[in-house]
Amino acid sequence: MGQFMAGEMAGASETAATLEAWQQTGKWFSYGGHAVFSRMAGQGEPLVLLHGFPSASWDWSRLWPMLTRHYQVLALDMLGFGFSDKPQSYRYSIEDQADLVQGWLEGLGLPEVHLMAHDYGTSVVQELLARDQEGTLGFRISSVCLLNGGLFPEVHSPLFIQKVLKSPLGGLISRGLTKATFERSFRRLFGADNQPDRDDLLDFWHLLNYNNGRGILHDLIQFMEERRCHRNRWVGALQHADQPIRLVSGMADPVSGAAMVRRYRELVPSADVVSLRRVGHYPHFEKPWDVFSAYREFRKTV
Repeated sequence: MGQFMAGEMAGASETAATLEAWQQTGKWFSYGGHAVFSRMAGQGEPLVLLHGFPSASWDWSRLWPMLTRHYQVLALDMLGFGFSDKPQSYRYSIEDQADLVQGWLEGLGLPEVHLMAHDYGTSVVQELLARDQEGTLGFRISSVCLLNGGLFPEVHSPLFIQKVLKSPLGGLISRGLTKATFERSFRRLFGADNQPDRDDLLDFWHLLNYNNGRGILHDLIQFMEERRCHRNRWVGALQHADQPIRLVSGMADPVSGAAMVRRYRELVPSADVVSLRRVGHYPHFEKPWDVFSAYREFRKTV
């Protein structure tokens, strides 16, 4: 476990924030000597939100005011993402991010939490579930809600830009990534009816570049290989979980949409799936009310 020191976090409920306000109302804590950005608001049972690649906790901003009316909501930018530190010579891994999240939650003294995760964050949850089953967590996972993510590497379909970032040329590609190329690739992830507007794209681009983030994209994206290497452990964690789990999936996602849902139904016993038609890879950003409704319905059964 990396060195961890809990810090104070923001505590009041709020309406939807601008990116600037999102940053200003957050707090940082230390993990292994690196600064990690975090936020907390609302009251009730703790609900932890874990973001995807290549973005940050900002992804949850549209869902945030809905959730904080009902739960104590916690989110962070994992190391290498968003407003957190992005060290250049660092061995980024899902296992290390799980150490970060585990240390954070144990440091806060939370006896049990509910988890909601998207994309990259779903792999972190799978690792946390595996640790839960091994009895090595200092808290209980009460329930899990998963949004579009590469749960099964055999049906994950990365975009071309993701493939080249993972290649031996990834370092050159990441440092040379232009705003136009980023926007073109990023738009492909969204449903046709839910395209991000100019301001949204500027926000996502700003988060990507913050603390020289473009320079480490090729290091972060190695999580795709980790999913392949740890497939049995992480898929087994889903199959053997005793917690209620719901998958909420945007079916128009070209990376981890309809094919991922089909595989989930095949491999996970009593699969609980909510399919959102014409929604892409970011359902919580594209259709936050639909995601919130599906989540509230799920929590009534937990």
